Amino acid sequence: MNDNPSASFIPLTGQFLVAVPGMGDIRFDRSVVYIYNHSEQNGAQGIVINRPAEHLFFQELLIQMHIPVPDMALPPLLIGGPDQVTRGFILHSSDYNSLLTQRISSDISLTATQEILQDIIEKRGPQEFLLALGCATWRRGQLEDELMSNVWLTVPANRQILFHTPYPDKWREALKSVGIDAYRFSGTAGKA
Repeated sequence: MNDNPSASFIPLTGQFLVAVPGMGDIRFDRSVVYIYNHSEQNGAQGIVINRPAEHLFFQELLIQMHIPVPDMALPPLLIGGPDQVTRGFILHSSDYNSLLTQRISSDISLTATQEILQDIIEKRGPQEFLLALGCATWRRGQLEDELMSNVWLTVPANRQILFHTPYPDKWREALKSVGIDAYRFSGTAGKA
């Protein structure tokens, strides 16, 4: 593990991590992770943005939190990663702000409060958002080691992929955004 501070450290906050085929960790196979925090001292945290939960639904979460379920279409609940799985994270456009909102870039923020859920239901929330349970974390130096081992590709994040691309297509579209054809990428021939 790389525990030595380095002048070559490049923070990846606000970037996508795209899993390479055959990475060896089924929890992240074909995942796209939005990095919302990355520092040399504290490691990295991110949200998997392309894993809808199979047996959990936004409506159920609202019921558990005693928030009235609205008569409107609600997006899927995402599995944001294997860590802090009981905590909700909302990645959203920066048109919404609260005291506990973390601004990640000029147009993307993160809020992890019940207040934002209530505001979304009452149509006072952000225009664009994703709701995930859990996150992915890397201890100091761990992500850098994984990048050196070619487990991940770093890709500039964009709102189209983050908020508007269908979940099954996010991995392929993230690769395409940097000129990589997922069908020709090592080990993916024949996979959609």
